[in-house]
Amino acid sequence: MGSKQVTRFVPKRWLAAAAIIVAIAGLFDSVYLTIHHYTAEPVPCSITEGCEMVLTSAYAEVAGLPLAIFGAAAYLFALTFASMALFGRGGMWLLYGLLATMMALFSGWLIYVQAALIGAFCQFCLLSALSSSLLFVIFVVSLIAKPLPPPERIED
Repeated sequence: MGSKQVTRFVPKRWLAAAAIIVAIAGLFDSVYLTIHHYTAEPVPCSITEGCEMVLTSAYAEVAGLPLAIFGAAAYLFALTFASMALFGRGGMWLLYGLLATMMALFSGWLIYVQAALIGAFCQFCLLSALSSSLLFVIFVVSLIAKPLPPPERIED
């Protein structure tokens, strides 16, 4: 019976730490928008003037739930995966990368929706898009940077 060696990708510590910081920022942003959705209080928009138009549009909910709650869940998973990778769980970094890629792609779609379909921008939504894009960039940089040697090899 042959043995197959599986190595686990462990990112540089500073990249995992950066991902944790960005995920926390995205989580706070998403929780803030979720709270405003359920309290029905208007979101103060100081940079752009379309927050309410975006946040009350038909695109702001899925199955009666605000998109922000899905964003909060995604950021919580990104935070969890990056934290586990920071402590040597390399397989979690690959899950983080998959999630960050999906988040960045979905954020791109939502920016298109704001620009082309709604005709307004929400600064907090743009902050979330920036956060998810940064999570993706951090993952790409981790692929380019020389990874740390894996802490262990697993033999099947």
